[in-house]
This record gives sequence, C-alpha cells and structure tokens, in this order.
Amino acid sequence: MVHCAFLGLGVMGYPMAGHLAGKGHQVTVWNRTADKARKWAKFHTGKVAVTPEDAAAEADFVFLCLGDDPDVRAVAERIVPVMKRGSVLVDHTTASAALARALHQECKARDIGFVDAPVSGGQAGAEKGQLAIMCGGDPDVFAYAEPVMASYAKAVTLIGAAGSGQLAKMVNQICIAGVVQGLSEGLHFAEQAGLDAEKVIGAISKGAAQSWQMENRWQTMVAGEFEHGFAADWMRKDLRIALDEARNNGARLPVAALVDQFYAEIQAMGGGRWDTSSLIARLKNADKR
Repeated sequence: MVHCAFLGLGVMGYPMAGHLAGKGHQVTVWNRTADKARKWAKFHTGKVAVTPEDAAAEADFVFLCLGDDPDVRAVAERIVPVMKRGSVLVDHTTASAALARALHQECKARDIGFVDAPVSGGQAGAEKGQLAIMCGGDPDVFAYAEPVMASYAKAVTLIGAAGSGQLAKMVNQICIAGVVQGLSEGLHFAEQAGLDAEKVIGAISKGAAQSWQMENRWQTMVAGEFEHGFAADWMRKDLRIALDEARNNGARLPVAALVDQFYAEIQAMGGGRWDTSSLIARLKNADKR
C-alpha cells in the first residue's frame, strides 16, 4: 500500500479518493472548499491537508481531479516543487494535451513521474469504481501507477506518450456529443410521431442503434430528468478543448461544433448544471415557442 494525496473532491474526485482509502492506501485529501474535505474524512479513513503542498510533500502518488487548465496549472505550480523524487503526479482532470506535455517535462526535470489520465464513466462510474481511464506518459511510470488507479477503474489503458490520454478523452467527448444529440432527436421524433418510446427503444436497442446512452438515459430523457452528474457546463469546456485541438491538428469536427452550440442553448435555458442528456430539452423547448 502507498501514500496517496488526492487534490480535488468534486463529484468525481470524492468517490475516487474514497476507493483509494477503501483499498487500504494511506490517503491525504485537499479541496479548495475545506468543508468538502472534512466531510470526506468523516466517512473514510484518511487525513485532511490544509494546503495542497501539505498533502503532496510526502506522497508517493499525487492525484489531481480539478476543473480546467488554469486550475491544474495553479495547483501544479504549488506542489511539483515539494514532491519527492520518484513520486508520481497523476492528472485526472480533463485538460489540454499541451498542458499535459508541459507538466510531463517539468516533472521529469525534477525526477517525478507524470501521467495524464482523464476518466470516463461519469459520477456513477466513479461511485462504483468502474471508470475507464485513458493515459499518456512513459511506460515505466504508467506501469507503476496503473495498479493504484485500478482502485477505482474497470479499465486503465496507456494510449501513448504524454498528452495522449487527453487526446483520447477528446475523442471520447466528440463521440458522446454526436450520440446524445442523435438519441435526443430520435426520442423527440418518436414522441412527435405518437409512438410508445419504451417499445421503440426495446426494439432498436437490440440492433445497430444501441449505445450506452440509450440503455442508461432514454427513460430520464423522456421524463425530463437531467440530474445525472456530468453537467452541460463541463461538456462545453471539454468540447472547447477538443475544438481548439482540432484547429491545431486540422481535424474537421462539424457535428461537435454544432452540438457545442446546442449546449450553449441549454446554458441559456438555465440548464448549465443539467447533465449532458439535456440536449433533448432544447428540442422540446422549441415546440413551445
């Protein structure tokens, strides 16, 4: 068992840190809102640090699960100088590949390992310890970190060099955007056509249209319930990162760019904190105008 610091206890980080403690690792947590860290410590075996530096200084592994590039950069500038040689910084934040590559170089110069390791599976996956983690970094560092990350994952995959994990997460979000929009339009069409949605989904989910989103979200989408964790605000952040990267590498993402604007409409409707399946709400809202 190893000494872990977990920095960032949002809807994903809170249960992920809990799984580390549940596996017997020595865990120290830090969160920008200290009350969240104290609450975590009431339910899990571990310590609360006052500052990220205090959490990271003696840790074998430091895990970040923050919001965006500026958050990661700000915390990294505080913790990398105090991390011990041979330790590993694992960034679970969905952030840019450019930042991942920069942190890899900065850590390497101090004899610290680095893995960019964004996750997929949402709040439910984090709570169940069933996340999919896509990683970028040096193979030896990944091999050292993978058994620890497995505490909250069903699959941990090294995609390639530093930044590759973030690039793979961009692929993930691009795919999800198109699937959720297609499912939203299909369900909306079924409703407008007077079809029984349950029967339709029961039929088409056995064929080529089947998807995780269909299996897990069609009922709540029809019911207008959008409280399943990953918010439209965060999806827009992720799509912004993907679209920025596409401008750099020449990829064409017309559907992702369009769906990004659809999420902007969701935000304008007051649904920034609704989950990503809320795309159907803008179609229903259009009917009322």
